[in-house]
Amino acid sequence: MKKILAIFTFILLLLSQRALASEIKFVQVTDSHYSKGNEYSGKVLKAAVKDINSLNGVSFVVFTGDNINKANEEDLVEFTKIVNKLNVPYYIVIGNHDVFKSNGLSKERYLEVVKENNILFKQKTPDYYFRKGEFGFLIADGAKEIIPGANGYFKQSTLDYIDKKLTKHKNQKFVIFQHFPLIQPYDSKTHSTYKAEEYLARLNKHSNVIAVVSGHFHVNNEKMQDGIYHINTPSLLKLPHQYKIIDINITKGFSPMIYTQLREVNAEE
Repeated sequence: MKKILAIFTFILLLLSQRALASEIKFVQVTDSHYSKGNEYSGKVLKAAVKDINSLNGVSFVVFTGDNINKANEEDLVEFTKIVNKLNVPYYIVIGNHDVFKSNGLSKERYLEVVKENNILFKQKTPDYYFRKGEFGFLIADGAKEIIPGANGYFKQSTLDYIDKKLTKHKNQKFVIFQHFPLIQPYDSKTHSTYKAEEYLARLNKHSNVIAVVSGHFHVNNEKMQDGIYHINTPSLLKLPHQYKIIDINITKGFSPMIYTQLREVNAEE
C-alpha cells in the first residue's frame, strides 16, 4: 500500500510540475539573401524549407532579415512563394538588404507584397507582437529604408513600442526577434547598432525578456548578459548552410532554460 501511495504521489508531482511548466520550440532562419538571379540561393532556401518540414514539434519559423539580397518586388514574391511551403506559420523581420524606398520597396510595400502572396500573413507594420501560449514575441525593426546601410538603427517609436508591450504583457516571457544584434559577435563599425546601450537599458527595466534573437553578422554567437540570452545565427546562404532550432522551457520557480541547435542543410540533395 505504501509503495502504491509513493508511486501515486510521484505521478502527482510530475503532473504538477508539468502544469507549472511552459515550453516552445521554433526555428530561426536568417540572411538567406535570396535572389531569383542566383539559382543556388533558391536551392538552399528550398532545401531549408524541406528540412524544417521534417522536424517535429515546431510552432513557427521566423526569418530575421536579409531575406532577399536586393530590394525588389520580384525577388520578394519568389521568396514568399518558396517559404509558403512551410507546414507552420512564419514571421518576417526586415533587414538592411530587404528595403530601399527609392527603389520602390519601402517597409510598408514589403509587408504588402508578403501579404498579397500569403493570405495568412496579417502584419502591416515592421514592429509587431504575437503570442504563442504563455510566451510573447516581438519583432523589432532596425532597418533604414531611405538610405540603407549595414548599421542598425532602432527608432524611438520602436523602443517605445517594445516598452509598451513588455509592460502590458508583464506576465508573459518575451523573445525579441530583430536583424541587428545588440551585442556584437565581433567589433565592426560598419555593422554596429546605433545606441545599442540605450536599447539595452530599456530592456533592463523589465524582467520578462529572456532572449534577443538576431542575424546580420553571418556568424554563430551566443551570450548571456543581464539575464537576457543574446542569440546570433549564421547566414543560411553562407557555407555551411545552417539555420537554428531554439527550444525554451520555463518551470515556475526556476530560471528559463534555452537550448539552441544549429542544423545544417544539404542543398545538393
